[in-house]
Amino acid sequence: MSINFDVVIESDDYSVDMQSGLETLKGASEATRQIATTIIERRVPQKLSSESKVRTNLKKSFRGSYGQQFSLDFYDEEAKKRFRSIGKQTISELISYFINEALYQESLQLSGKAKNVLKNLGEDLEGKLIKQLQKSSLEHLHSVANNFNKDVKIRFRKNQDTKTTLANLGKATYATLKPLTNKNKIEITASITRLNINTGNGRLLVKGEDETVAFGFPAQKQYGELKFAAKQKFSDNLHSNNGIPSENWKTLKLKAHTQRTSGGQIIKYLIEGFNDA
Repeated sequence: MSINFDVVIESDDYSVDMQSGLETLKGASEATRQIATTIIERRVPQKLSSESKVRTNLKKSFRGSYGQQFSLDFYDEEAKKRFRSIGKQTISELISYFINEALYQESLQLSGKAKNVLKNLGEDLEGKLIKQLQKSSLEHLHSVANNFNKDVKIRFRKNQDTKTTLANLGKATYATLKPLTNKNKIEITASITRLNINTGNGRLLVKGEDETVAFGFPAQKQYGELKFAAKQKFSDNLHSNNGIPSENWKTLKLKAHTQRTSGGQIIKYLIEGFNDA
């Protein structure tokens, strides 16, 4: 019982440096196993072994840049039962979600079923999993991107003809793995484009910008402790902008400090409050 994926590494001659290539494949294995184990067993694995109930197996390689197929397999009856109830599509969606969340990137829109699985995991497990991914597996996954400036993508292979890209990785995403916190407070005018009502994490679009940026709350100002009225402002803004052109979106005026890459790019806003509060 398995789910099929592949890793595609940008290459002009269908080859890749062996050491970095193996590190990248190791990262793909670690990340998918950590996410799937958390979903299936409701715990974040600190170590991965050949005895684990959820493991990965290499399949055949293929041409087209440099590609390597692999599968995520389940070796325990209880794990298989849980896997069947969740389904391949939902697990692939959540693998995309967690990898992109850990890299402060926009992820694919989650289905209702995936949202329910995520909600049932809870804020604590979600946070622990993201931190575990950021420790080493995502750094391994970026080995080719970091050392040779070659883009990498992970895809879900539904069948021979249908493949969905779950994550795109490169120098820019590698830079997010070592964020620098800037405590200087800034004021922004932004619209909420995505919101996890359980954790308070999401994405926003700063007025005048073209790309969304991750946001959350500082450790000392947990989302769960905010007053209902404050939480409602975020969800109301998100819902009020659904289905209308972005130029007509309503905005919120927020106070925040930031996390940035070493090059100064803002990758996350940590919300301190409203500037009219």
